[in-house]
Parts: sequence; structure tokens; C-alpha cells
Amino acid sequence: MEIEVLKSKIHRVTVTEANLNYIGSITLDEDLMDAADIVEYEKVQVLNLNNGERLETYVIKGGRGSGVVCLNGPAARKVQNGDVVIVCAYAFMTPEETKNHKPLLVFPDTSTNLLR
Repeated sequence: MEIEVLKSKIHRVTVTEANLNYIGSITLDEDLMDAADIVEYEKVQVLNLNNGERLETYVIKGGRGSGVVCLNGPAARKVQNGDVVIVCAYAFMTPEETKNHKPLLVFPDTSTNLLR
């Protein structure tokens, strides 16, 4: 049996753009993706601290060092520019594997979305 556990989290980044006219996804600065061990097209959960919305989507790469956090497609209806969100990625593990697992937590500068 496997259970789904938190693999990594980007804690408190600011939405820089909401693009309704895109197929879907969240665009993230590639530096943030690397720091949180999130790969392109990986499924993530986005938690909006401003309005309580929770949504699932997948990640596409944004410019490295750009600080971009853009919700695309239908997800753009769930955020506004300036909202603060948490991005969570999960992994399946056996209960035995979870005993030594520690999620990777990333705390960027909320005003720039850049790593400190």
C-alpha cells in the first residue's frame, strides 16, 4: 500500500499574473521549481491565502530568476494579481518510506518571489 504525502512546498509566493486565455496550468520561475524539486508538467495543488480557493493544476517553466507566478486558463478565475498562494507537490510512498521522509520547504521573498 502507498499513501500520498507532501513532497515539497513553495510557501507564500505572490501571483504576478492571471492569464485566462491560456490552455491551463501554473507558470513558475524555474529557480522556484528547482528549489522545491518540482518538474515541468508535475501536478500541484495551489492554495490561495487571500480567498481560500484550492485548485489542482500542472506546472510549466517560467523564466529563471523572473519571479513569475502565473495562473493560466480556468485557474486564472480563482486568483487575482497580488494574491499570496502556497504551491504543494505530493508523492506516493509506502508507510515505511514516510518514516524517514521530510518534505522540502521553500520560503521565497513574498515581495519578489525570489529565493533568499
